[in-house]
Amino acid sequence: MTPTDGIFPRARIPFGTWGNSYFPAWQTSALAEVNIGQFAAESMSRIMGLRQVPLGELDYLVLGSTVPWHWKFWNAPMLSALVGPRIPGHHVEQACATGLQATLAAAAQVQSGDHDVVGVLTFDRTSDSPVGVFPERRSYERTMALADVWDNFGFDPATGGSMIATAGQAARKHKLDRREVDELTLCRYEQYFSAKAAGLLERTCVPLDLLTVQGRPLGRVDADLGIRRVTADSLRAMRELDTCVTAGGQTHASDGMATLLMTTAGKAAELSPRPEIDIRLVAKAEARANPGLMPEAPAIAVQKLLRQSGMTMGDMAVVKNHNPFAVNDAVFAKVLDYDWKNMNKTGCSLVWGHPQGPTLTRSLIEGLEEAVALGGGNVLLFGCAAGDVGIAAVFSVTDRGAQ
Repeated sequence: MTPTDGIFPRARIPFGTWGNSYFPAWQTSALAEVNIGQFAAESMSRIMGLRQVPLGELDYLVLGSTVPWHWKFWNAPMLSALVGPRIPGHHVEQACATGLQATLAAAAQVQSGDHDVVGVLTFDRTSDSPVGVFPERRSYERTMALADVWDNFGFDPATGGSMIATAGQAARKHKLDRREVDELTLCRYEQYFSAKAAGLLERTCVPLDLLTVQGRPLGRVDADLGIRRVTADSLRAMRELDTCVTAGGQTHASDGMATLLMTTAGKAAELSPRPEIDIRLVAKAEARANPGLMPEAPAIAVQKLLRQSGMTMGDMAVVKNHNPFAVNDAVFAKVLDYDWKNMNKTGCSLVWGHPQGPTLTRSLIEGLEEAVALGGGNVLLFGCAAGDVGIAAVFSVTDRGAQ
């Protein structure tokens, strides 16, 4: 079943008015040398132009990023001017869940009636993330240790543990089998390369050129750099960094951007190249696992979503998630009694990388494309956010032309 009107009945995502950059691994491309906010805004303008969306239609902008960048104080006022129209907006941040939270915030803006066409723009650059000095008046020192994004990956202030440690702890709690986790990892790589061969990336990823401040070519972002080919033997030979965690079974930091639109049903029909396709948000949920058990949190959020909506996993045509570790998928499969082979059929962040802000936005775009190719259905999107938070949402895709 699907809730009839959804939680934001006024809001729609126009099919095809979306796109993202490729996600090169950190420090592997010219993206390491640019202002990521400026790149994202100019890329959004380029993508919407290719999608034939008049930028004058936008009346609000929701941004999402997690790594500080130069001029971040100005956020939407600055970036909207780079996109084209000078419109208001605000910034959203919730670690790895940022891409989905920005989409939810855009839906709320449309639902309230305050705005009719809201642009979602998510981005991050983990390459050369800035290092900060933080005043700490409670200490004998005026300032405390330097910190950057990498420090946060390795230290949860609530537990003192690293992100890898949460995966190992969850693997031990659920008695995961290393052989199954390696099999799952290999499947995820095969899914990505199959989707690439079928042309999915050409529909969602937009090659983008980078210029210097003088307007000279700096580089071109036209591939998910950093992805390696793996085999069952190569995965089996990797040493464990923690229980069931290997270099092959975890994602890599990367850079990139993703964008989509949220609007009303009437505007969606005007802006979409396929107005017969109706995409709405029907349910969402957030939850927390116990400390240090991050890979459990997305499963708990999905359980909560299913209880609240009256839906089941059998109602889902597409299941996509952010999986920083293959362990996340194995835990989800156990908790929900679900076949992990039915997840992430068109690729996932385990393989193409994790720039944080746009990760779940790209996953959503891929999931919606997959659902349309199937003739419609429900898209379940979920993921983790920092130490022990999970988020989940269901989007309904209806192809009225196929009915």
